[in-house]
Amino acid sequence: MIPVLIVEDEQHLLDLYSDELSDAGFQVRPISSGKEALDWIKKERPGVVVLDIKLADMEGLRVLEMIKDHDRTIPVILNSAYAVYKADFSSWMADDYVVKSSNLTELIAKVKHYAGSAGAQPVGA
Repeated sequence: MIPVLIVEDEQHLLDLYSDELSDAGFQVRPISSGKEALDWIKKERPGVVVLDIKLADMEGLRVLEMIKDHDRTIPVILNSAYAVYKADFSSWMADDYVVKSSNLTELIAKVKHYAGSAGAQPVGA
């Protein structure tokens, strides 16, 4: 199964997203830094990337740019508490954008959508 890569520097959110996506049947690879995510992508190919825009070690939009430079076919969903980034030209490289919320229904639905086209379907799908 192709994993869903979650890049989030807030540990409680990283744990929450990992748990919810695992419960939805996905194999999840949680990572808390942009640099570590980029290093991992050079060795493995995720089915989908869920990427926070504000990371502690580097800007998420820069990570997005570097992912797309490496492999444009990897679906990337930007996940941010800041809706203003949706209009930022740099965010247009992403395949989708989800504003952070306590309700993860939209995020899970988007992961399922992009995972299906990338071969990272949930177990039993």
